Amino acid sequence: MENIENAKYLKTVIIDKLIENEATEFEDVTIDESRLNLYLNGEKTISMMCIPKDQDAHAIGFLMSENVISSMDDIEDLSISEDGLRVDVKAKIDEGSLENLYKEKTLVSGCGGGVTGNIEGSLEIPFNQTAFTIKPLTISTEVKEFYRDSELYNLTGCVHKAMIYLLDGSTITAEDIGRHNAIDKVVGKCKLQGLDTTKSVLFVSGRLSSEMVTKAVMHRIPIIVSRTAPTYLGVQVAHKHGITMIGFARGKKMNLYTHQGRIDV
Repeated sequence: MENIENAKYLKTVIIDKLIENEATEFEDVTIDESRLNLYLNGEKTISMMCIPKDQDAHAIGFLMSENVISSMDDIEDLSISEDGLRVDVKAKIDEGSLENLYKEKTLVSGCGGGVTGNIEGSLEIPFNQTAFTIKPLTISTEVKEFYRDSELYNLTGCVHKAMIYLLDGSTITAEDIGRHNAIDKVVGKCKLQGLDTTKSVLFVSGRLSSEMVTKAVMHRIPIIVSRTAPTYLGVQVAHKHGITMIGFARGKKMNLYTHQGRIDV
């Protein structure tokens, strides 16, 4: 039914499936949800509800999204506990960004109850002027592939996915119950592999709200794509910071909301 790697993230439950007033007992599959504790230089920084998978990438992506660390060079050591529910990071940190994270603690609109300190108005990130373009056909093709290969979603219907399309045409993917977590994980995977995300496209499931776009801003990713809608604030953040935003990317159709010049038509 599922591969060995994904099987450990699944739990079965017995349900009654109702079809036209007739109930049948049925064994259903659900996704595991765990509390991951992130410790930074020996101090507990935050707990995150997530799938206990790609924990090192998750920690790195989150800390870089919040500007607590600026690059992989800042990390001296990273370890994961035996049960997989604690990540310890020893690193050179930006104390101001860490303090801001504790101070703001804005509950984001993404599922999974994520928290960010990067509320709109607090970002001082240079305007993204990356000279990177992509053809609409490539976007359409990658959106199709993006939704085709997602075993955990196909089994449970309960995860979000993020994918980064790189300059050489290769892709990196990650899944989680929270779409913000999925983005942190996929970016963290790229950082762990030393991959350049400044000339890439971020594909996400779910709406393009402000915190989703902000993650693209923080990681200098010039283009973000979803098959669903953006929020008004999401559009404003993309416009302000030089991010090309594409929504409703379905088949050969898509809506270009901001900085359309990167789409090679």
